[in-house]
Amino acid sequence: MSIFARPHYTSDATEFLTQLKKDKPQLEAQQVAGRALLWDKAVNYEAQAEAAQARVPQKPYVYQTNN
Repeated sequence: MSIFARPHYTSDATEFLTQLKKDKPQLEAQQVAGRALLWDKAVNYEAQAEAAQARVPQKPYVYQTNN
């Protein structure tokens, strides 16, 4: 057993989240649905490769004119 282990201690944040999940059991399903809506997308690798090939290199000093 570690000297730093506190087996009977739970933080206020952990207690809050545990109680919140008990009060709202649909919360985790809503989180998964929200993540799927914004982040879980299919990646189009062909479009990414085309964009990388079409990229124009930036000049070392952006504001310099071609004069």
